[in-house]
Amino acid sequence: MFPRTVFPLSTNSLPERDKQLLQHFLAAIAYRTQKALRNAPEHYAVFHPGNEVRTPVEILRHMTSLLGYVRTFFIGGTYPAQPDAMASFADEIARFHDMLEEVDRFIMADTAPTGITTEQLLQGPFSDVMTHVGQLAILRRLAESPVAAENFIYADIKGARLGKEQPMPKRPDENWKPYSR
Repeated sequence: MFPRTVFPLSTNSLPERDKQLLQHFLAAIAYRTQKALRNAPEHYAVFHPGNEVRTPVEILRHMTSLLGYVRTFFIGGTYPAQPDAMASFADEIARFHDMLEEVDRFIMADTAPTGITTEQLLQGPFSDVMTHVGQLAILRRLAESPVAAENFIYADIKGARLGKEQPMPKRPDENWKPYSR
């Protein structure tokens, strides 16, 4: 469990710009996660590069746990640091996106998180989740299924689009070739 002091729930809401920024960051996480997972080979979910490195399914489960921790700042309580494994990688992906959507609902509601600022959400759990998205992409390369480069400035990222269905890249690198050795 991620321990947390339970504060009384706040009745103040986040400033509108903070809501939009946090929602957009969640959408960027959703987009980049799906880019890293889309069309991955079957062996990818349990690909193990060695030396106590998490597998992609373990990383995704940890990402869900981090978002569950964020949820505790809105509703109190705890969320397991290591949630129970789901039956399949597809189920883990669905649970992750469900948690993204749940956190978004709290952010967009009229209740502000308690005991944490917008900046702390961004510098802490949100950035941690984005770091793990990068790990998923690196593991794709190590699993011999690299993800093509893209200019993310032009990505079709929408704040309310947090599910598994994400658009294809708008500006993929047309000259991209996997690095050769």
